[in-house]
Amino acid sequence: MPSIVITGVSSGVGLAAARAFLARQYRVFGSVRHAADAARLQQELGPQFTPLLFDVTDGTAVARAAAEVARALGPEPLTGLLNNAGVAFGGPLQYQPLDVIREHFEVNVLGLIQVTQAFLPLLGARPGFSGRPGRVLNMGSVSGQVASPFLGAYVGTKHALEGLSATWRRELRLFGVPVVLIGLGVTQTPIWDKGIDLSPYEHTPYHGPAQRFLRFVNKTRAQGLTPEYVAGRLVGILETPRPRVRYTIAADLFRAYIVPRLLPARALDWLLARGIGLEVK
Repeated sequence: MPSIVITGVSSGVGLAAARAFLARQYRVFGSVRHAADAARLQQELGPQFTPLLFDVTDGTAVARAAAEVARALGPEPLTGLLNNAGVAFGGPLQYQPLDVIREHFEVNVLGLIQVTQAFLPLLGARPGFSGRPGRVLNMGSVSGQVASPFLGAYVGTKHALEGLSATWRRELRLFGVPVVLIGLGVTQTPIWDKGIDLSPYEHTPYHGPAQRFLRFVNKTRAQGLTPEYVAGRLVGILETPRPRVRYTIAADLFRAYIVPRLLPARALDWLLARGIGLEVK
């Protein structure tokens, strides 16, 4: 039976992915941070789902979870690791507290590295392994190549993930473990409900532009991808015999990804500034 570890399955894309892989007869191990979520999901998703209780920033808990998965799989390799857990908190970089910026990197970058290091041996990245290696799917973002104002810390982590994924992809050829980056566009997930609170910055010069940006985000999110659609694409990417190194999944691929990358940087700066009021007065 194929198997996959998915981080951050309590809601959104992670939960939809868990359901989609279960429907394909995978054994799914999903990380949650709270025991109540573990109990809820165990009851909801059934016996082929195993909750793993850990925060990606907790090295001891991550190692304990990897050992639990190893015991459950026995001699069978892990088919896939989907690094999905992440945070996003909006705010202008000039005023955003350093501890909030640090949390982005602790979760989205260092936590992801920690989880990947722990599970790579189960995917086949170890001396003496025989069998078909599994693969790593890293949940990146179009923000890894297109920067948005007021999401600087998040954008920084997703740019970092582009480089990390490319390096891993080249290094892990030694063991035949593919590494695939997912450049995800705007999706209808709770991450934006949790993170886009710009009220702490209402007394800064960025208040007006930030509010216009927030209205744009909410409008775009309403037109974004559903978690179920993204989950279906992830199943296909994991199962395709020869995956591409990077997939961009966006509702409006041309406007959200292609055009911003084709435009000269100064032209894109001008369009964004004009659109939300980030111009010198």
